[in-house]
Amino acid sequence: MSGNIELLSATLAAARAEDRAALIAYLPAGFPSVDGGIEAVKAVVAGGADVVEVGLPHSDPVLDGPVIQMADDIALRGGVKIADVMRTVREAYEATGVPILVMTYWNPIDRYGIERFTAELAEAGGAGCILPDLPVQESSVWREHADKHGLATVFVVAPSSKDERLATITAAGSGFVYAASLMGVTGTRESVGEQAQDLVRRTRATTGLPVCVGLGVSNAQQAAEVAAFADGVIVGSAFVKRMLDAPDEESGLTAVRSLAGELAEGVRKR
Repeated sequence: MSGNIELLSATLAAARAEDRAALIAYLPAGFPSVDGGIEAVKAVVAGGADVVEVGLPHSDPVLDGPVIQMADDIALRGGVKIADVMRTVREAYEATGVPILVMTYWNPIDRYGIERFTAELAEAGGAGCILPDLPVQESSVWREHADKHGLATVFVVAPSSKDERLATITAAGSGFVYAASLMGVTGTRESVGEQAQDLVRRTRATTGLPVCVGLGVSNAQQAAEVAAFADGVIVGSAFVKRMLDAPDEESGLTAVRSLAGELAEGVRKR
């Protein structure tokens, strides 16, 4: 079975055709439980998310701030495995029909096996992977297997990336480019800043791929600000915090559905 990279591309193109940015939501698998994580994905899509990133919980998430680290810790203590991540992708995709990517650090894939991971992700209906710590120059074997299985390879670019480096990264990637709005870890912030706009401009000069911005967006106003210059707005910590702060799982699902609705309105006010 082939993965859903074409669905991802079509979804981002459809948002552009509507003269808006796509809303991309991040949620960790296995949080607050495997079943609860699947319901959370359904909830953000019901609220208006166009694309979902399912996080593969990792013990050393170098890009993720304290909120997502806390959710990862809960998932890992709950015994979440890669099989549960694949189940999350499969059931979320079957229930929603939207593109589902996995965001993961390289070590779990390396230990699991590249061919095994890509084949299972494609079979589950996944659209691709975001790989924040895989160096582009060491990615050829991964990309070969991802391409074979119809999966996008999304790399992360940062404000510190020089133009030449941006060109190397974007030439190797597919699906979209993940532009980190600032130097640092994930988390909600008061403002996303001009760095992000400059990074999007420089990245677009190297590629025709959509450029989506993450790290820091937490409300509709910020979503609208980023949507004015980016092809997609990525939100993670704000969703996870709503789940963490909720008194019970049902309240958490209601909260993330509501936040997705607010953000979906925001990306339409570019």
